[in-house]
Amino acid sequence: MGILSILLLVVFVISCLLLILMVLIQDEQGEGMGGLFGGGSSTPFGSRSGNVLTKFTSILAAVFLLTSFGLAWINKTSDKSDVLGAAYRQSSEKNEVTEWWNDSSADKKE
Repeated sequence: MGILSILLLVVFVISCLLLILMVLIQDEQGEGMGGLFGGGSSTPFGSRSGNVLTKFTSILAAVFLLTSFGLAWINKTSDKSDVLGAAYRQSSEKNEVTEWWNDSSADKKE
């Protein structure tokens, strides 16, 4: 899983940088959010025909999302590392109260 994680991370960083570059070099033709209120085209959401830059941007966005989900899936923690459950099991074995408001040391002093 280590090599796959490194490979996904490299693809993720490259897609991030390329996606930023593609968004920055696109020109505004009134098809963005400002175009919805200021006119633009006859359809409410702009024309469906995109140029090469918009299609490449959408492909990069899909690669970005897929690699981010892949990285999240690979780097998730397992159920074996349940720290909170281990603390509850340990406290129940010792029969101690672990809540701060039920401090048993205050009762022992009196």
